[in-house]
Amino acid sequence: MKQSALEVEQLVKEFGGLRAVAGVSLSVEAGQRRVLIGPNGAGKTTLFHCITGTLRPSLGRVSLFGRDVTYLEEYERTALGMGRTFQISNVFTELTLLENLTLAIVGTDRRKWTMLRPVRAFGSVREEALQGLEAVGLEHRAAETAQHLSYGERRQLELALALKSNPRLLLLDEPCAGLSPSERQRISRMIADLPRTTTVVMIEHDMDVALGLADRVTVLHRGSVILEGTPDEVQANPKVREVYFGHA
Repeated sequence: MKQSALEVEQLVKEFGGLRAVAGVSLSVEAGQRRVLIGPNGAGKTTLFHCITGTLRPSLGRVSLFGRDVTYLEEYERTALGMGRTFQISNVFTELTLLENLTLAIVGTDRRKWTMLRPVRAFGSVREEALQGLEAVGLEHRAAETAQHLSYGERRQLELALALKSNPRLLLLDEPCAGLSPSERQRISRMIADLPRTTTVVMIEHDMDVALGLADRVTVLHRGSVILEGTPDEVQANPKVREVYFGHA
């Protein structure tokens, strides 16, 4: 049997009287591409927040590569190999693209605790940062501040930042949201080209992107899983069509 990268067991998240996540369980094998879909308000991003440690679940359990991480902080999960992007782009807008990538790389190095050491003392960090920008097609803008990027380019930078933490499990929250068709194609190719040593769990509303990348799809509705299966099984399911389009 393949190793499980992520296990979520009967996860519940309540906000007062509102149950945003209602007993979700899922198992993601190492190397798998899992896509979460569902209408707005289905609980997808709240589930992501509970998996990554941004929110503490009300009930349930989260395991990463066999280790219970339910009560670990975000930085502790990152140290165990979890990386993520956010639904809203989250980069240092006043820093250059090169500086953004440099911080991401240095942040995973034990030498980061040496506060008075200049960046150049980290050897090949600059070259590694440039390689990260090249991977997302932004190397020609390395010296520009992130505030001058388009929305789509910020998404590309955020993906480069997440990858530079060398994640074993990468969670992507709507990586193609708000992008032009050409930008969606670029991001989709980048995700498709990731090595299978990186497990990917992704929220995506663009069905062409979602079903084109997924090995398996989990469908959420009102905080619960209503279906899990292959892309073909999900496309053919009347309940999924009813949830998305209002009719079977």
